[in-house]
Amino acid sequence: METLTALKMAHVVATALVLLSALGLAIWVWRTRRSGDATAASRTLQRPRVFVWLVMGLALLSLPFTGWGMVHRVGWPLGQTWLLASSVLYTVAALAWFWLLVRLNKLRKTPGGVGKFSLALAVFSFVCFIAIAGLMGAKPV
Repeated sequence: METLTALKMAHVVATALVLLSALGLAIWVWRTRRSGDATAASRTLQRPRVFVWLVMGLALLSLPFTGWGMVHRVGWPLGQTWLLASSVLYTVAALAWFWLLVRLNKLRKTPGGVGKFSLALAVFSFVCFIAIAGLMGAKPV
């Protein structure tokens, strides 16, 4: 039972790190943009916070392993609808997050506007991760 508790804690901490890091980056960009300068957001993203992106990336990479470990320890079949739905949502959200990271890296190299598509990718990833947390919390087992 100690292993299951450790896996649960690691999973919750990784989820919290992803969501809080994303929220922190969003607030950081929003505050710089709100200062009145239209190019403030792109200048802010020219020097991205490497630590925050690294923490988010490591947390995203750890989530499938801790999730699978918990499912394996508890003995749930992988064919349950909530597990399949959360796996698909995670895959789509992680791909959108990586796509956003690539777009922001390109913006860092060539300054310009951040764009509505980058914002849409960020919001889409955030909503997917919130939906996954809801599926995990309300698992109908």
